[in-house]
Amino acid sequence: MKPGSIVAIYLLFWVMSFFLVIPFGVRTDEEAGAERMPGHAESAPHRFDFGRAALHATMLGSALFALFYLNYIYGWVSVDMLDWAAPPKTS
Repeated sequence: MKPGSIVAIYLLFWVMSFFLVIPFGVRTDEEAGAERMPGHAESAPHRFDFGRAALHATMLGSALFALFYLNYIYGWVSVDMLDWAAPPKTS
């Protein structure tokens, strides 16, 4: 696999992981004990910590990418294994 492909695929895993970890650990104003600002939704986060979410996304994205890359090298799951709709191959 080329280095450019590795970087592009890792970034895809990172972005996907970032969107997966955003909702975890977020507290609303009510949960934080603060007064809600007028015009804000009740479900709006009290404070969003980008660095914490980015760190968690980096850890999750790295683990998922490592599994992807190891599968690429060792071929644990191939395209043929995932093709359930194709008719069975005959010899």
